[in-house]
Amino acid sequence: MAEAILRHLGGDAFEALSAGSHPAGFVHPLAIEVLRRLEIPLGDPVSKSWNEFARDAVDVVITVCDYAAAEVCPVWPGDPIKAHWSLPDPAYHGGSEEECLEFALRVAKRLHAKIEGLVQLDWSSPRRDIERRLAFLAEI
Repeated sequence: MAEAILRHLGGDAFEALSAGSHPAGFVHPLAIEVLRRLEIPLGDPVSKSWNEFARDAVDVVITVCDYAAAEVCPVWPGDPIKAHWSLPDPAYHGGSEEECLEFALRVAKRLHAKIEGLVQLDWSSPRRDIERRLAFLAEI
């Protein structure tokens, strides 16, 4: 969801990459339905491993689920800014189909708000200011 939301809000100003430590091999249907309901273009979503990007220099790495934050991440080339935005993974939420969808929508809306803040950052600011703002966004 984060990749699609960043592509939607950030346009050509950002290259959005999304991956996981243990990709499922498919994009969860719940994520697809949530993006459809929020009218966010899907693009061509693919389940990817973060190892696909581990050799590429990136500017910012943001983990979004607590499971990933607890794992050892790849060593990224360069010195990317890193942040963690604690969000539950809707794929593991219990309940009826409608309850799961409502929960996923709430998570996606929080993620959307965080990414709105990210795209509005002044990226020419000193690194410490960007890191501070990303940490603030973690709290919303």
